[in-house]
Amino acid sequence: MVITINMSRFKSQMKQAQHKMERQLNQIQRETERKMKSDLSKVVNQYNRQIRRNQQKIQSELRKLNNLTRISTTYIVSVKQLNCSYNTVVENYNELNATERERKIFNYIESENANSLSVANAISSPESADDINIELQDNGIGEKLKKISMDLNNRWVGALFSLNSKNPDATRHFCTSTREIFTDIFDKYALDKDVFSVFPDCDKTDRGNATRKSKIKYFLHKKGIDIKNADKFIDEDIDNILELYHTLSDGTHGEAGRYSMLQLKLIKKRVEDGINFLCEIIV
Repeated sequence: MVITINMSRFKSQMKQAQHKMERQLNQIQRETERKMKSDLSKVVNQYNRQIRRNQQKIQSELRKLNNLTRISTTYIVSVKQLNCSYNTVVENYNELNATERERKIFNYIESENANSLSVANAISSPESADDINIELQDNGIGEKLKKISMDLNNRWVGALFSLNSKNPDATRHFCTSTREIFTDIFDKYALDKDVFSVFPDCDKTDRGNATRKSKIKYFLHKKGIDIKNADKFIDEDIDNILELYHTLSDGTHGEAGRYSMLQLKLIKKRVEDGINFLCEIIV
């Protein structure tokens, strides 16, 4: 039996099928674009809410700090210097042109500044400190540290173990262990030869090694992060944590040193967030 094909009808059916497929593809594309815009809007809104919370906290804590006098002069200078560095980053930061990764780093910068002010106030005036919902033994950065080194994670776990109310040397033990984490990160994961290969004219120490700020610049470069003065802020952020250690070294007597559990939680959060920030530009 011979099958006769009506070419005109066949072409018409093919065109109809093609148009139907195009309509379906266009619909899928529109739905995809709508979803992408919706998801992006949610991310941006969440980011903006966090920015506003950080900025409100910074202003509130800065007002408190300016009214306090019972605090180490060197430490308060460090805290206020960090806030000045934060302001230089803000002045040069253009949110509209920033990548998602750069927005995330900027959010970390704001959080670090807010935490620095908050801890300074809590140490100087415990009655004014707001409670935070964290536990001293919570390991919030363990997974990040493991990606860098199991040894770093073990050091952090040891630092948390020492931070309890039954340890009269809690702050000193905690500071010693966590200081080693910062040192190891820069010594082992930003080798001089690697830094010099990218930035041959970078700042060097008297011994000819890359400075910590140069190593931070190297980390940021590897991550494709280009925020003016971010390297300076992060360098001073670590200085501020180290200066906090000097302040805490006096609190080595009595129950958990001379600091309350709330103060210890804030100190733990300050150091933990600082290490977490450093991990963010490395991992």
